[in-house]
Amino acid sequence: MALNINWTAEAKQTYGNILEYLQEEWSIKEVEVFIERTENLLLIIAQQPYIFKAFAYKQIRQAIIGKQNSLFYLVKNNGIFLLAFWDNRQNPVKNKFI
Repeated sequence: MALNINWTAEAKQTYGNILEYLQEEWSIKEVEVFIERTENLLLIIAQQPYIFKAFAYKQIRQAIIGKQNSLFYLVKNNGIFLLAFWDNRQNPVKNKFI
């Protein structure tokens, strides 16, 4: 049984930021690829939420969307909470989830 996926405000914002960056700096093709990869990843997470790497800190999990982007999420109370999308090229010290 698939779990419900809940988007936090930060996840919505960071997802939008990545889409905006791709639209400005790349092409619609890259935007479409990112959206498709994200949707496929969310289907996997809904079916198998514990498949991706967990960090000791609050059991937050990291799913790699592609070479440049990750998704941080939490499984809690039979639901999945998307915390934030992350550009892997950023300084990891700034990432509050790891």
